[in-house]
Amino acid sequence: MIRRATAFATLLALPAAAEEACPVEGGPWDLDAAAVAALYACMEGRMAEGYAAGGDPIAAAYRGWTAAATRPALAGPHGERFLQTFANDVAAEAYLRFREGDFAMPVGSVLAKESFAVRDGTARVGPLFVMEKVEGAAEHGGWSYSAVQPDGTPMGISQGFCHDCHGGFEARDSMGYPLEEVRVSAAP
Repeated sequence: MIRRATAFATLLALPAAAEEACPVEGGPWDLDAAAVAALYACMEGRMAEGYAAGGDPIAAAYRGWTAAATRPALAGPHGERFLQTFANDVAAEAYLRFREGDFAMPVGSVLAKESFAVRDGTARVGPLFVMEKVEGAAEHGGWSYSAVQPDGTPMGISQGFCHDCHGGFEARDSMGYPLEEVRVSAAP
């Protein structure tokens, strides 16, 4: 009887597991815009649900913020993951100008970057990376960095490690921007 119950539970789990699989043909650099958009459409709900599962207030709220790109894009930083950036209401207007030069984001600005990677024909959800402009944190350009793992648990990160890369974007107040071909912009 136990074997039959286990087999039945396994069969019930198969459709759910199959629904979670998102097909990927080729490597991450081989995917065109339509393939990336389809892959993201397959994964985005699961990503948002997973990040929010741990009760992090940013992870629970970011999907209601302004998307900074029309779709995720693959850039070198963040472990060659596809990134989709969201800006909260405090950050959105300034961030979506994608400026270069001497400016600073207002305190309270928060940017959240969903991430996923394609490796060995499989798409995997990555961390939700978060930058928050805070009072203080002068050694990190006024930014506090954090991340949430795909299951909603906090991810231990080093402020210095994050800022070592972000500090290279000094003319952008330490912010990386989405690739130009996918950027949305604020009204002038």
